[in-house]
This record gives sequence, C-alpha cells and structure tokens, in this order.
Amino acid sequence: MTVEWARGGPDLLVVLDRGAGPLRIQIQDQLRAAIRDRRLGAGESLPSTRRLAELLGVSRGTVVDVYEQLLAEGYVESTVGSGTRVAEMPAGPVRHSPDVVAASPSRPAEVDFEYGIPDLGSVPLTDWSWAVSEATRSLPTAELGDEDPAGLRHLREVVTAYHRRVRSGCAVAEDAVVVSGFRQGLAFALATLAQHGIQRIALEDPGPREHDVIARRAGLDAVPVPVDDHGLDVGRLRETGARAVLLTPAHQCPTGVALGPSRRRDLVAWADEVDGVILEDDYDAEFRYDRQPVGSLQGLAPARVIALGSVSKTLAPAIRLGWVLAPPRFTPGIVEEKRLSCRGAPGLDQEALALLMESGRFDRHLRRVREIYRARRDVLAAEAERAFGPGRLQGLAAGCHALLRLPDGTSERAVVETAAAMGVRVNGLADYRSGDAEDPHLPALVLGFGNVSEHQITRGIRALATAVRHQTHGRG
Repeated sequence: MTVEWARGGPDLLVVLDRGAGPLRIQIQDQLRAAIRDRRLGAGESLPSTRRLAELLGVSRGTVVDVYEQLLAEGYVESTVGSGTRVAEMPAGPVRHSPDVVAASPSRPAEVDFEYGIPDLGSVPLTDWSWAVSEATRSLPTAELGDEDPAGLRHLREVVTAYHRRVRSGCAVAEDAVVVSGFRQGLAFALATLAQHGIQRIALEDPGPREHDVIARRAGLDAVPVPVDDHGLDVGRLRETGARAVLLTPAHQCPTGVALGPSRRRDLVAWADEVDGVILEDDYDAEFRYDRQPVGSLQGLAPARVIALGSVSKTLAPAIRLGWVLAPPRFTPGIVEEKRLSCRGAPGLDQEALALLMESGRFDRHLRRVREIYRARRDVLAAEAERAFGPGRLQGLAAGCHALLRLPDGTSERAVVETAAAMGVRVNGLADYRSGDAEDPHLPALVLGFGNVSEHQITRGIRALATAVRHQTHGRG
C-alpha cells in the first residue's frame, strides 16, 4: 500500500560530498538506488524541487535537472497538481533486511476461527474516544511526567477495586503493576520468580505453547502437566518438582473446562507444601453463560497467587493494557523488571481506561458483547450438533472459544489443511500440546467464535464437516 504523505512527505535522506564530483550526479544516483531497492515505493511522492533544494543546500535548478533526468529514464512520473511520484518499476528482486522474512502467499480466510480475538466490530470506540478526551482534559499536569514505575495510581485503584467486586479478589492498589498486556506481565512475573530461587514452572497440557518460550527466556525450566475434565491434574503437578504453575482456572485454554472445587483446594495445598506460586491467567472470566461466575484464585490464596489480566479479550488487543496483582514479596521485583525494560504504558491511555471502567461504560460494553457471544455460541452449538452429532463440543459455558472433538483416528492436520483450502482457518489441538506429553488427547479443533458472525459460523462448521468427511473417506 502506498503511503500518502501530506505536503510532499518528510525530508528525504540524501548525503552529498561536495568534494566528490557533480552534486547533480550524486543526487540522481542516490534517488535511483532508493527507487530500485524499493526504499521509495511506487506512487510515493517526492519533495517539491524547492523543498529538496533547501534541504540539500543546492540551487533549485539542480534539483529540477535531477527530476527531469529521472523522468526521462522512467524512474518517476509527474502530473500537474500531483507533483513528482515514484513510477511503478518492473518486477525484480526485492532486498530485505536480514531479519525480515517475506510471507508466503495464501488464500485469505473467509471464516477465521482464530482463538483469542474478540469482536473487533463491537469495540466501543466512541466510549474510548470519550475516555481519552476526558483523560486529556482532566489528568493533572504532574501526571504528564514520568509515571510511578508501578503504573498510574488511579488505574491501579480502579483495577483492584474491579477485581475485588467482580472476581472476589482481595488485592489493593499497592499489589498492582500496570503492564502492556498479558505477555509482558507474565515475563516480568517469571523473571521475578527466578530471582526468588524458583527454577521450574509447570504449564497446562494442552495449553498455549508460547508460555514455554516465555518461561525459558526468564531462565525457568517448563514442564507439562496434563489437563482432564476437572482441570489441571494436581497429583501430576506434585510429581514434577515445580514450585510454580501457570494455569487458566476459570475457562481452561484450550479445552474450556473449569478447575473443579476440590482441585482448587488441592492446588492451594500444593503451593503451601512446596512454598510455591500459582500464576492465574484470568483472560476471559467476564464471559459466562450457563453457570455461576467462578471466583479468582487470588481471593482464595492471596499470599500464593499472582493474577494476570488485560483488556485484550474484553476491549481489543490494540489497547495494550494489562495488570499484574502480586503478593507484596513479589511486587517490588516485578516493578523493577518493568522499570529496567520499558518506560511503561502511556499514561493518558491508563487514565482513559480508569475513567472508562469508573464511568460504567466498560461494564455496559461487557454486557452487550456477552449477549453477542451468547448468540454466536448458540449457533455454533446447534451447527456442530447438526454436523457432527451430540456431545462433540465442549467448553461452551464461558469464554469465546470451544473445543470440537473429532471422530477417533481423524487427522487434525489434514482437516485443518483441507479447511484452509476452502477458506476456513482453524487450529488443531496439536498446536497446544506439549511435545513431551505422555497421554495424547483425542483429535480436536479449537474454535474461536469471538470475531466471526453467525453466518460465518454456519458456513465454517459446514466446511469443517466436509473436510472431516473428505479426510475420513480418503483414509478409508
């Protein structure tokens, strides 16, 4: 896509050596090279001759000569009222910096069951605009400087009050650290645990595999612990020798099960026995449909639990705000990790989120999208039962994703690839399994329904059913 620079665009980097030959030739050579290398894209506007002459300290006539020569050679084109622009160049090798990998072409997904994406069409942009405007108007001048390393005090007060009220937590502002999303908060928390002598962390299996990478970057060994119909197997956790565990107790990712009451008690007992830490990923607990809300583990064992949250699922990933609620012994370390690695999330955005939540607009948004997700979930359940039979879909009581169990012996990969060729994107459960898992799970697909319409759900499930039949018949 061509960038449409206003007023001729920003200054153009041309370096002249006044003792190395004619300036006109130097300018021509550098502009040709920039166009050939695609550093100046097709259709991109060049500075006016007057502006470039002023920038380089040469006569305007010199720049006019340069542009006329490039025009004659086909490197640029000139239109009255549109100035001078880079011409479309013949296809040829494109130079990439060493760390850039060109994406392979693929058919755009018409139906995308990607996990973890909320309904982007329902993001309350009008309310967010109001909150940013109000934050700009009301934020004290003193808050425009460098913030407290833990984050804006107002947002920490609001977030912890919200967590106490909605999730039955018991954290206070002093326990909270504002971060730029869940991953950053997790990285800071794990680095702090490593400094406290914790060397091994247990992860749910199946579960997000990126957690393995984050744990190892923090210097911890990561070990898988199986998940069954009641959540994380605490008995198997005891066998790992880990002193920390990361889990999604309210709506397990990706199976959708909730950690059962006895497992919750066993988990806290394990933490007390080993002087351990529970990291609670509270990612989609606000979205529940057929069951009572499940309280946060942080409220059950505040001295043992680090709770992590963000607005990526409730508002939008682009807002990039989250929080860590930690026991007092870990909070200073998390704050220090943040202070040494970044300057924190933008203070105006933090104030805007605090105002959005205090004003009731945030809760109003949640109530509205909860009904949208409920309707989509109902369509998903009906279509899946019609296409695959009863009992194949699990994890429907909460959240914005579900797990579709495939017939025994079905190849997840073959179904995923066939569906992709039909314009339907979906992930198999294998993408969430640990390579060290001892007990393979039944074949399944992870269906995110947060950012797909009811019509797309219907079309997608029917395509998946076709893909399964194709794979099954091919195998037979």
